[in-house]
Amino acid sequence: MSESFLSKRVDRSAAPLLVGDVIAIVAVIAIGMEFGHNTLTGPIALAETAAPFLVGWAVASVPIGAYSAGAAESAKAAVPLALRSWVPAAVVGVFLRGLLQTDLDQGLLVFLAVMLVTGGVALGGWRWVAFKLR
Repeated sequence: MSESFLSKRVDRSAAPLLVGDVIAIVAVIAIGMEFGHNTLTGPIALAETAAPFLVGWAVASVPIGAYSAGAAESAKAAVPLALRSWVPAAVVGVFLRGLLQTDLDQGLLVFLAVMLVTGGVALGGWRWVAFKLR
């Protein structure tokens, strides 16, 4: 019997990566809200801001293989998979955020650049550290 597309992309051994990735994404958003714009007014504001990026992450990370068996084996595999997943996830997140705010303007391009860099550093960094501490 052949494996399904999903079974090739998701492995239970990668579950800790999922938890850490969600924490990293939400942390980047919380830090940006608190120190960049002073808009972190509570958990609902954080959830509303993070939701588009978590949707983007869910849409991008599974097909790219961020939670495949290979991703759970080494930082050499896990970090690039996270970075390759983050690029489309951030694009989706910024687009959805712009739609929700009904504000698709040029400022979103700057926001996208910031999210690409900070999210990439957070996701790649945490995964690298996690494998070094194993």
